[in-house]
Amino acid sequence: MKQKIKIGLVLSSPPGYSETFFRNKIRGLQKHGYVVVLFVENLGQIPDDLNCSIYAAPSFNGGIVLKAMTFFSVLIRSFILHPMRTLRLYRLDKSDGFSFKKRIKNIVLNAFILKQDLDWLHFGFGMLAVNRENVAKAIGAQMAVSFRGFDLYLSPLKHPNCYVNLFKKHVHYHVLSAEMKRDLQQYGISSKKIQVITPAIDVSFFQKQDQNLIYNGEMLKIITVARLHWKKGLEYTLEALSLLKASGVRFTYTIIGVGEQYERLMFAAYQLNILDNIHFLGKANHEVIKEQLSKADIYLQYSIQEGFCNAVLEAQAMGLLCISSDAEGLSENILHEQTGWVVPKRQPKLLAEKIQEVMALPDSIKASIRDQAVTRVREQFNLELQQQAFLAFYDTKTNMVEGAL
Repeated sequence: MKQKIKIGLVLSSPPGYSETFFRNKIRGLQKHGYVVVLFVENLGQIPDDLNCSIYAAPSFNGGIVLKAMTFFSVLIRSFILHPMRTLRLYRLDKSDGFSFKKRIKNIVLNAFILKQDLDWLHFGFGMLAVNRENVAKAIGAQMAVSFRGFDLYLSPLKHPNCYVNLFKKHVHYHVLSAEMKRDLQQYGISSKKIQVITPAIDVSFFQKQDQNLIYNGEMLKIITVARLHWKKGLEYTLEALSLLKASGVRFTYTIIGVGEQYERLMFAAYQLNILDNIHFLGKANHEVIKEQLSKADIYLQYSIQEGFCNAVLEAQAMGLLCISSDAEGLSENILHEQTGWVVPKRQPKLLAEKIQEVMALPDSIKASIRDQAVTRVREQFNLELQQQAFLAFYDTKTNMVEGAL
């Protein structure tokens, strides 16, 4: 009987309800007979529908004495129960120039991974692999790392040279867009080690409504689904809508999402004199999101930085007219003037002009754009294609020996 491939996925915490990328990936792998194990920094709320084992990093709560006792207890157990793997990690970290203190700390922090037998150890974000570059080799597994946008573009600015050691290792990389692949290659990574696997959506759930174009020239309904985070460019979006209002356009703008920027955005809307036009709906499940999308005319995603964005795919699948910025993967998510429109980021005046331009298009052109968007998402961004892509990613047998030994 063929042994099932076992994949260890390293995340900050178990994927929540809205983290569809990881949830869909886990279910897809399980559907095809793979065993998935989660390793998390913080256990948080454990989902009851993933059907996989979840292991949390050691917790160092309490006073100094308790922390010290926990630290040395984990260290001793690792050397006793898994001496070869522990020693291998120690030696590999030493060869990379890690200090003695850091080597010992790495053993303790990764002891919960060292005890597992895995075929693959996959870090869900680039920064999760930093200082763990040798853990996969220590346990005889292949190593994979996903870059999702923020970690590729922002983390090196916050933590200069954070990936220097990682990029020297034998690693299989997963990115969300062709642009991200090109940017990763700038670090000297071979294109053969990088696979583009875009996000995907449930196209049987997010479907175009059987109705005519909604906008009747009276009230334009605009929507965005995004975390209230600076990288989503929502303040620039509000500035564009302020210009739209000044030009005499009547509209409502619904924002679905939560985040630390809520007060800032609410105050910005107030200062821009469009607060009465804005509806902050907060957190919403897929059913509510689908309902709100079905009532809207235009979807905006004017991000400053964006790996790809599932929400834009969902909006296209629902038949909305979509306008995005040109941030990273968005210009691959939407094909300009074919399935939507792409506007240079940080230029609210251009965004306002594009909205008016789209509004003025003949219904026949709008319908054509909508239909092309729906067809492309259904054919190229469905869950089955994504699942097949990940199966191929983990089937790179030609690299097993080099990566694991």
